[in-house]
Amino acid sequence: MALTRSELREKIMIILYQIEILKKYSAQYDIEEIIKDNIEIDNDFVREVVYGVTTHIENIDELANKYMGSWKIDRIDKTGASILRMALYELYYTNTPGIVVINEAIELAKKYSDDAVRKIINAVLDKAYKDKE
Repeated sequence: MALTRSELREKIMIILYQIEILKKYSAQYDIEEIIKDNIEIDNDFVREVVYGVTTHIENIDELANKYMGSWKIDRIDKTGASILRMALYELYYTNTPGIVVINEAIELAKKYSDDAVRKIINAVLDKAYKDKE
């Protein structure tokens, strides 16, 4: 059974989180193996976003930091950072409508992050979306 885009985004968040943990401990990893461990069926959307975020992470983090005020993306939990990075990638590098990106990110944040992080994600994406438009 095919997964919905919302379910795929949840998988992407988990994959990005795992990559962050492995990087933190300087562990060797293979992005393809992490993707295969998390999703049974090959999926272009998952692959595009995961590779997109990992390729453009410096630009994405710079964007996030620009809209976070006195905070930096490294200051929020790794789950929240993964959600924010995925959403900023989709907002700036894909044709997904901004409203959809923001809504999907907020729904994931409600499920996986605390209220403070959810509010930060919402504020950053709202500012980024308005500036982009």
